[in-house]
Amino acid sequence: MSKVDYKRALNDLIDILVDEKGSDIHLSVGSHPMVRVAGSLIPLVKMPVASNEDVEGFGLVLMGDERFERFQKQQEMDFSYAHKDGIRFRGNAFIQKGGMSLALRHIPNDIRTLEELDLPPILESFAQRPQGFFLCVGPVGQGKSTTLASLIQIINTTRADHIVTIEDPVEYIFEPDKALIDQREVGVDTKDFRTALNSAFRQDVDVIMVGEMRNPETIATAVTAAETGHLVLSTLHTNNAAQTIDRIIDSFPGSQQDQIRVQLAGSLIGIFSQRLIPRISGGMVPTYELLINNSAVSNLIREQRTHEIQTVIETGLEQGMIDMNRSLADLVKKGEITVENAFAYSINPKGLERLM
Repeated sequence: MSKVDYKRALNDLIDILVDEKGSDIHLSVGSHPMVRVAGSLIPLVKMPVASNEDVEGFGLVLMGDERFERFQKQQEMDFSYAHKDGIRFRGNAFIQKGGMSLALRHIPNDIRTLEELDLPPILESFAQRPQGFFLCVGPVGQGKSTTLASLIQIINTTRADHIVTIEDPVEYIFEPDKALIDQREVGVDTKDFRTALNSAFRQDVDVIMVGEMRNPETIATAVTAAETGHLVLSTLHTNNAAQTIDRIIDSFPGSQQDQIRVQLAGSLIGIFSQRLIPRISGGMVPTYELLINNSAVSNLIREQRTHEIQTVIETGLEQGMIDMNRSLADLVKKGEITVENAFAYSINPKGLERLM
C-alpha cells in the first residue's frame, strides 16, 4: 500500500462499513482491514494487508498532525473523527508488537429513543430525577454510550436544565432543545475528567454526564456531585450491579471505603447493566439487568452485603427491577435469540435454566 492516498482509502473503508451497517473498523499491521458487522469481525480480503506505514498514514488522516505527534510520544490516543455527511467515529490508536493499530467505533448521528433501542421504558424515570447517581454498565461495545445519549436527549427535550457532558472523546452531538448543553472533550476542552467535574460545580449545572469513571478521584467527585443536588450519569466496564458497587468501593484505599459506601448508599438511584446479543433475524438485541436503589439495597451497600443484591433484583420485579436471566429467557420465548446464546451470555446459567 505504499504511496497510497490514505484519505481516499479511508473513505472507501467507511463506505463499506456504512453499506454493511457495521459498527467498527480495525486497522492493524500484518492484517487486512476488518469491519465488525452484527458482532462478528470480517476481514476485507480485497484490500491489501496493512504495513506500519499504512496504519500510520491512516492515523495521520484521522488524528491530524498535532494529535498524531502526541500519540507518538504517549503511544495511546483517544480521538474523534468527523467524516463527510456528518458520519462520526470514536477512535483509539495504540501500539502492539511495535506497530501501530487503530480501532474506530461508528457513532450514529441519530440519537434513538429507548423504544427504538428496545430498552425498558422504566429507564425514562431516571432521566426525570432531579438528582442522584445513575450508572450504565457492561463490557466495551455493548451500547452504554447510546443508552446514556438517549437519557440525555429525554432531559434535553423535557427539562429547562443545564447539562454538561465530559467525554473522551465527545461522541453523540446534541442539539439544545429545552436544555442548555455544553459538551467538553478531555484533552481538548479540559485537562481531565476530574478537573472538568470540579469545574462543573461552578457552572450552575443541573445534569452531568461523565463518559467514563477511570479513577477514584473521578468517582469521588461524581458521587459528591450526586449528593449535592445534581443528576450524574456515567458508565463503568463491569458485568452487573453487585460487581459495579464492589468495583467502586474497592477502587478506594481501605481507610476511605466506609465513607464512599455511605455516600454511594445515599446517592445511587440505579444501575443498568446491558449486553448486545445477535438476533436470530439479524442485527443485535439488548438484554439487561436493572437495579433500583431502595432502602433494602442501601442497607446492603452500607453493611458490606453486596453479594445479596442479586436476590433483591430477582425478587424486586414489582418495583420495576429487571433480572438479567429473566430478560434472556423472555428474548428466547419471543424467538429473538437462540437458547445457546442465552446461556452463553448469562452470568448465572443455573439460574437461567430454572426460567427456561
